[in-house]
Amino acid sequence: MRLIKCMKHASGMVRHSKVRSWLTILGIVIGVASVVAIMSIGGSMQETVAQKLGDLGGDILTLTAGQSRGSSIFGMGGARGGGTSVATGATATEKEIVLGRTDLQALRGIPDIELIDTQIRGSVKVSYLGKSGSVSLTGVDQKVWSRITTPKIKEGRMLDSADQNVVVIGGRLAESYFDKPIGINQMITIEENVFRVVGILDDTSTNIYMPIQMAYQMLEDKENGVYDSIIIKVKDEDILNETLGKIEAKLMLVRHVTEKTKDFSLSSNKQMQQTRSEMMTSMNAFLLAIAAVSLIVGAVGVANTMFTSVLEKTKQIGIMKAIGARNKDIMLIFLFNAALIGLVGGFIGIIFGSILSGALPALMGETMMLRGGTFVSIDSIIIALSVSVGIGVIAGFVPAYQGSKLKPVDALRYE
Repeated sequence: MRLIKCMKHASGMVRHSKVRSWLTILGIVIGVASVVAIMSIGGSMQETVAQKLGDLGGDILTLTAGQSRGSSIFGMGGARGGGTSVATGATATEKEIVLGRTDLQALRGIPDIELIDTQIRGSVKVSYLGKSGSVSLTGVDQKVWSRITTPKIKEGRMLDSADQNVVVIGGRLAESYFDKPIGINQMITIEENVFRVVGILDDTSTNIYMPIQMAYQMLEDKENGVYDSIIIKVKDEDILNETLGKIEAKLMLVRHVTEKTKDFSLSSNKQMQQTRSEMMTSMNAFLLAIAAVSLIVGAVGVANTMFTSVLEKTKQIGIMKAIGARNKDIMLIFLFNAALIGLVGGFIGIIFGSILSGALPALMGETMMLRGGTFVSIDSIIIALSVSVGIGVIAGFVPAYQGSKLKPVDALRYE
């Protein structure tokens, strides 16, 4: 029997069992749509995260006071700020652990460090055109901040070494925090002091950045010469681990601590990048595993349909064998039938999966990780079609094989 005739017989089986075939196809559609949607959303999230992590700067280290007692889900362990009592090693201490000028001088003596930015942080009241709110204020060393910070400027300029009563603000604070947008050279009031906006960042934060000496005046609980964090830019990212080791050794010597009593944390953006990427990969794998369950259910449906078809077509199998059909021909008919169900289910599943991947970001409120939208790649389409057809063929193999092995006499006697 020719291949084309086998395919015609297979398509005829699908047409003559419309309800059962479409119910089986529906199981494949649900599984494929789930896989396509998850692959699309997962790929978009990974691309967004990779872009954001790429902007972090792999050559940036952050030094904070207080020993980390474990990493968070994003790999950002370590205490923030310098005014808390923490337990280090096996004993607890009531001594206030801070970063100060001694640490800064020690860092400046390490040749592998290119730039050092000292920062303090706090919450302040900001007012603009009669409206007020509480936002985060960061005091930075304006001489180096523009060369070490990762956010890019959207309008205006960064802070300059000669700046005093000026600030750079986050994108959301400028555009939507108050009733009216804040533009370049507009005046805002911070803790009853007036500052001029000289720059707006290309981000979605409500942060305010100003020269650190002015920030000490705004944040009364901060002591001059004490820092919440020190941002370090290394000269060569390729020897980051070696440089990190040198910094830790120097600080431990200056602060008179050991590994057990270490009272500072040094985190790397590169380590954060790796941790977040691994987390995203694991999450996508978990979601795909859940979607695969739907495909398995669809495979069971295909197998059930094929077994039923073999039973229904037993007498026809006997007739075909009696007029010269070979075992291979019978097997091909049922395999083509199963593959056709998988193919149709795959195509429809891809369509519904594409619609679902486009609708989910809107339903989720355009989360940060999906702000760029989703996309269905050619790879995901090929994989989805291959898997759906493959599942159909694999699920239909056993019933097809059993049907091909029927003896003509027994098949003709079947009622």
